[in-house]
Parts: sequence; C-alpha cells; structure tokens
Amino acid sequence: MNGTAMGESSSRAVRSFLAFDYGTRRVGVATGNTLMRLTQPLRTLALEGDARFKAIEALIREWTPDGLVIGVPFHPDGAAHDNTARARKFGRQLHARFGLPVHEVDERYTTVDVEAAGARDADSAAAALILEQFFREHE
Repeated sequence: MNGTAMGESSSRAVRSFLAFDYGTRRVGVATGNTLMRLTQPLRTLALEGDARFKAIEALIREWTPDGLVIGVPFHPDGAAHDNTARARKFGRQLHARFGLPVHEVDERYTTVDVEAAGARDADSAAAALILEQFFREHE
C-alpha cells in the first residue's frame, strides 16, 4: 500500500477513485475523480465477509476506479488502536483481491463531522470526506 502513489504516471490524465470508511459492521463507499476533485457518497454496505467483497467487486466493475482510498482511524493523539489495524488489514485485502493501488488517509473525526452536519448516510458521507482529504493531500 502506498500513501503517495498519486504522483505516479498514469495513461489517463483524470484518475478516479473509490473511497471506503471501514467499519466492522458497515463500510461507507464514495467515488470521485481528479478532474474536479469532487466526491460523491454512494452507499453503505452492511455486509460481512465474502458478501462484502462481492458488493465491492460490483462497485469496482461499475465505477472502474484507478485506485482505492481507505480511511484509517487513530486516537486523537495519533496513536494506533485496534480499528487502525483492522482498517489496514481491510486495505491489504482490497489490494490482494482487486490488484488496485490502495491509499491510506488518516480519518480521525470524519464520521463525527458528517453526523454533526446531519448527513443521512454518515458512513458514505464519511467516505466522501476521506476522499476529499486524499485529494487535498495530493494536490
């Protein structure tokens, strides 16, 4: 996994991404591209195991992203915790199953921020924020 792969050369000037707000019970999904750097919440997957990965595979076929972005949570002081390791494992599984580059983004407070803003689907809205942050970090 590479947090700096945005600068790698690509055959297309515009690159698209799927972003994930990982949770043990739900995974929020958003999409966006580098042309306008706009993101769009898609949906929340309330699935586990193979069913979750089959749903992600369908999204990858539908949106044909150039890469994947996952939010990795940390404590407010930057220390890792159990969900940090779980999110990173999810990222490794995505890379192994789909062969796409996976980029990590520190996602402290994204779900809290979208819930405070009144998002109807906090998980997919958090995934959109994660993708926006990825774009900002790779301008």
